[in-house]
Amino acid sequence: MRLSAASLRLSRSPALLALALPLAAALAFSDETLDKVPKSEGYCSRILRVQGTRREGYTEFSLRVEGDPDFYKPGTSYRVTLSAAPPSYFRGFTLIALKENREGGKEEDHAGTFQIIDEEETQFMSNCPVAVTESTPRRRTRIQVFWIAPPAGTGCVILKASIVQKRIIYFQDEGSLTKKLCEQDSTFDGVTDQPILDCCACGTAKYRLTFYGNWSEKTHPKDYPRRANHWSAIIGGSHSKNYVLWEYGGYASEGVKQVAELGSPVKMEEEIRQQSDEVLTVIKAKAQWPAWQPLNVRAAPSAEFSVDRTRHLMSFLTMMGPSPDWNVGLSAEDLCTKECGWVQKVVQDLIPWDAGTDSGVTYESPNKPTIPQEKIRPLTSLDHPQSPFYDPEGGSITQVARVVIERIARKGEQCNIVPDNVDDIVADLAPEEKDEDDTPETCIYSNWSPWSACSSSTCDKGKRMRQRMLKAQLDLSVPCPDTQDFQPCTGPGCSDEDGSTCTMSEWITWSPCSISCGTGMRSRERYVKQFPEDGSVCTLPTEETEKCTVNEECSPSSCLMTEWGEWDECSATCGMGMKKRHRMVKMSPADGSMCKAETSQAEKCMMPECHTIPCLLSPWSEWSDCSVTCGKGMRTRQRMLKSLAELGDCNEALEQVEKCMLPECPIDCELTEWSQWSECNKSCGKGHMIRTRTIQMEPQFGGAPCPETVQRKKCRIRKCLRNPSIQKLRWREARESRRSEQLREESDGDQFPGCRMRPWTAWSECTKLCGGGIQERYMTVKKRFKSSQFTSCKDKKEIRACHVHPC
Repeated sequence: MRLSAASLRLSRSPALLALALPLAAALAFSDETLDKVPKSEGYCSRILRVQGTRREGYTEFSLRVEGDPDFYKPGTSYRVTLSAAPPSYFRGFTLIALKENREGGKEEDHAGTFQIIDEEETQFMSNCPVAVTESTPRRRTRIQVFWIAPPAGTGCVILKASIVQKRIIYFQDEGSLTKKLCEQDSTFDGVTDQPILDCCACGTAKYRLTFYGNWSEKTHPKDYPRRANHWSAIIGGSHSKNYVLWEYGGYASEGVKQVAELGSPVKMEEEIRQQSDEVLTVIKAKAQWPAWQPLNVRAAPSAEFSVDRTRHLMSFLTMMGPSPDWNVGLSAEDLCTKECGWVQKVVQDLIPWDAGTDSGVTYESPNKPTIPQEKIRPLTSLDHPQSPFYDPEGGSITQVARVVIERIARKGEQCNIVPDNVDDIVADLAPEEKDEDDTPETCIYSNWSPWSACSSSTCDKGKRMRQRMLKAQLDLSVPCPDTQDFQPCTGPGCSDEDGSTCTMSEWITWSPCSISCGTGMRSRERYVKQFPEDGSVCTLPTEETEKCTVNEECSPSSCLMTEWGEWDECSATCGMGMKKRHRMVKMSPADGSMCKAETSQAEKCMMPECHTIPCLLSPWSEWSDCSVTCGKGMRTRQRMLKSLAELGDCNEALEQVEKCMLPECPIDCELTEWSQWSECNKSCGKGHMIRTRTIQMEPQFGGAPCPETVQRKKCRIRKCLRNPSIQKLRWREARESRRSEQLREESDGDQFPGCRMRPWTAWSECTKLCGGGIQERYMTVKKRFKSSQFTSCKDKKEIRACHVHPC
C-alpha cells in the first residue's frame, strides 16, 4: 500500500481545538471525576482513567484493523476503522494505542503513530498529541485513520477507543472497542498475518452465509459498467487450518485464477473436493445479475454449511464482474471461540482484492496477464489514477459488499455450558424430539445429539444411541435422568419406512414469491446426499411449495412501492433542521388510477448546538482556470460558510486569489517600413534598384517567422552609346554632377518640394552587440516655404540592421 507521509499536526485552529475531546469533556467528563485524577500525571492517562457510563459487551460499536490481523509487522501501515452499526451513531470518540500493561501516563507507554486520512473528520488531540479525536462534533457512523506499527521489539499493543453518544461514554477494555495486536515473528513475512489456533469446541455448528452486494452506480459512480455488472457464483468451504483456499500475501491457485478472471467456480470446486479430508462442507451460491437490486425485488444469495472441531475455518470468494481479476471474500474466518464455543454471528464489510494474475486497472481493461504472477493483495485508493477506486488523498475504498454469517443450529454435546445469549438458552432448552419428556424442570440439559449408526449392519435387530449433557441441576434433592438414550434399530435397507435410508441435504432458502402483488407461490429444494445402499429409489420429497403473500392489501387500485431510500443530510448544519427520504412507484395500479401512496417523508433532525460552531466552513473549491490562455494571469477559489452568520462573527476569507503562469504567448516577427527605392545601379542600359527593411523583433515562442527584408526591381535609364569614348565621357559628367550635388546638400541641406532639410545625422550605436540590432538616423526640416502645401515636408527617420551575426 502506498501512503503519503504526513507529519503529526499538534496544533490546530482555536475553533477546532475547542471541539476536540471537548465534546466528551462537556457532555460526560464531570469536573468532579477529573479532580480525582492526580494532577501530576499526563493528560493522556487522565483520559484513560476518566470513567463515564460504562457499557461492557456493547456490540453496536466496533474497532477494526483492516484484514483483522492478530499480529502486526513492525513499520507497516494499517487502516483502522471505528464504526457504528445502523441505526446507531456516535458524536465524538477517542482512539489511542498503548503498549500492553501500560497506563498511558508516560510518553514511552504509547506504541506506533496514527496518521490522519480526512482532516474534516479526525484530528490529533491538543492535550494528548498521540491520541486521535473528532474534528467537529456531529453524528457519524464511521471514521478511519492509518496506524503505523512501532519498531521491532515493542511487543503487544492495545488499540483502545471510547465513544461519545449523547451524554454516554462507552468503554470496553475487552470487546469490540479494544483490539490487541502482537508483534509478528519474522518467519511469517509474506503470508497472511493470522496464525490459527487449535479449536477446543465440541459437537458441530451449522451456519448460514448471506451475501449482500452493495456495488452499484450510486455507491461507486466512476466508470461503473452499467450493462454487464454482476457477482459470479459464490464458491468456498468450511475447512481445517491445513488447507488454504486463498490468503493475502499468497499466490492464487488455478481455481482462484479462473474465479477471478472468468467468474467460473468449476476448477475451484474441483480443488476443494480434492481436499476431502480437510473440508467438511463445500459452500455454493448462485451468481447475481445485475450486481445490485433492492432486497424486496431479489433475495440476497445464501448458503448453509457446517463446522466441527478440526474444520472450524470458513473461506469463500466471488468475482466482481466485469474486472481484470478483482474479487471479494473471506479467508480462514475462524468460527471457533477461545471459550470452546461457536461464534454466534459475523458481519463483515468487504473491499475488493487483486488476485495478482492480470494487470488491468479498470473494470473493462483488456486482458493483460501479470508475468510473473504477483501475490494476492487488497486494492487501495492509490493504485492507479485510472482505477475506479482512485482517490488522490488516499482515502478508504467504499465497501462493495457485506457478508453475514449467522449460526442457526448446534448439534452434539457442547463444551461451553454457558449459553452465548438468551436465544441460545431457548434453543438449547427446546427438545429436538416431539416425544413426551418426563425430565424434571429442575434439570437443564443440552439438546440431544444425533442418533448414532445402528450397531447391526444386517437386518438383525441392533440398537443406536444418542447423548445429551446436563448443564445445570437447580434442585439437588431431585435426581436428574440419564444423559444417554438407546433405541432399537435394524441395518441399512431394513426399515419399514420407504426412503428412510436416504440421506438428504438441508433445505435451500425459499425462492422469491411468484408475484409482486397479492398471493402467489414460492418453493425450495433439497437434494439427495447419499442414496440407499441396497439400490432402492429415494422417495423423500426434494421440493416443497407454499403460498406467499406480498402486499396483503393488494387491490386493482393499489400500487407497489420500492423500499424507502436513505435519509438525506439534515438541512441544518447546527441546531434543528429537517431531513427527507424518498421511494418510487415500482408498479402502478392495475385499474389505471393514480397511486395514492406517499413517495416522500420528512422528519426533524438535531445537529450540534449552533453556538458551538460559529465559524464552520466548507473545504476550499478547486482552483478556477487561469484568466489568460498564455503568459501571466490570475486564478481564484472559494469556500462557503456552513454555519449561520447570525451565530457569530466569522472573519475567515471566503475567496482566495493567486497568480498563475501559463506558457509564454507567441510573439510574431516585427519589421520596419520599406525604405525608398535606391537609384538604378547603371547609368545606361538595363540595371536594377533595391529597397530594404530591417527586423525590429525576432519571432519568439512559436510566433510567425520573418518575411523577406530585401526587394529588387529592374530599371532602365537610356540606351548606352556604342562609342566607348563618348560613353566614358558621359559617365564622368554624371559622376561629377552627383558629387557637386552632394556637396551642395552638405552645405545647404537637402531640399524637398516646399521645404529645405538639414543633412542626415550620423547613425546611432547598434542596440545589440550580436544577434541582430538596429541603428537609427534622422533628417529634420530646416526651412518651410510659405507657399508650400506638400505634406511631405516633415522630419525623416531611417532604420537599418546591424551586428546580425549570431551571438
